[in-house]
Amino acid sequence: MLDFYQQLAKTLKKSAVVLATVTNTKGSTPREIGAKMFISADGKTVGTIGGGAGEAKVYQQALQLLKTGKKQIVEIDLSGVPQRQTQGVCGGTMQVLLELWSGFESLNLVNQIIDTLTSGHSATIITPFHTDEKPYLLQETEVIASLHSTALIEPLLPPPTLLIIGAGHIAISLVQIAKIAGFQVIVQDDRPDFATKQRFPDASLVLAEPITSIQEILDKNTSLYVALVTRGYLQDLAALRLLSNYQLPYIGMIGSNKRVSTVYKILQTEGCNQGFLHQIYAPIGLDIGALTPEEIAVSICAELIKVRRGGTGTSLSEKI
Repeated sequence: MLDFYQQLAKTLKKSAVVLATVTNTKGSTPREIGAKMFISADGKTVGTIGGGAGEAKVYQQALQLLKTGKKQIVEIDLSGVPQRQTQGVCGGTMQVLLELWSGFESLNLVNQIIDTLTSGHSATIITPFHTDEKPYLLQETEVIASLHSTALIEPLLPPPTLLIIGAGHIAISLVQIAKIAGFQVIVQDDRPDFATKQRFPDASLVLAEPITSIQEILDKNTSLYVALVTRGYLQDLAALRLLSNYQLPYIGMIGSNKRVSTVYKILQTEGCNQGFLHQIYAPIGLDIGALTPEEIAVSICAELIKVRRGGTGTSLSEKI
């Protein structure tokens, strides 16, 4: 989401855009409420509200709105009912709000949003449905309930942070994939030749320091997702001894079953809480038969998304 608003700010400096936001869904739909895309004056798009014929309809309406400037709601019919004109067969319906963003006022709002996201703070975006009212930002997290019927209320939360411990081959691909998935990424490794900004240009922070350097990060952000992709079990042990003092949403550890078992046994003899060991995802990643560093990185990121979104790991084809 941060990348989306950064691209929106860059485009607004040159031209007006139409922002398309999903405001309501019913039944099975390809995107959730709050999903966004924008269409610039030159016809380029960033983001998606689901693709297919439904998005094509939104795109065409947006091109018209760039001329008229009049806010509108587009109905997307995905029901597949034969007697109705549908834009897909997902089974549900969507409402998408289209509004013109242009000039200093819009750019200023986007910059406020970017500042909020990068500072680690939370806020709320209020997008009124009335044609004469413009969106605005509330720094307060509590919003008057009556606004729900007259505006879209979106919590603005900083991106989740993934701490990758270990800067080997898997970490290189994991940083790239995790950033695409919306994570802010930190890499730590005590080897200066491995933990470099050149190897990890997409990481927000690279620590070429001992494992104790993550202490300050843990103290400031206990909602960290942590992936241990270290070079050996000794590094795993050092990291887990630190991590055991915190309640974290995700700790994953790479390694064979034997390596994982060895680490657990040592920690148990040191008096490590059994409940903490049960919280570790090990071996790390969803079982997709991954072999290469790139494939393993995909499996790890898939598990991160599963935990973050509360997924079940069930194949999408099994839900259809």
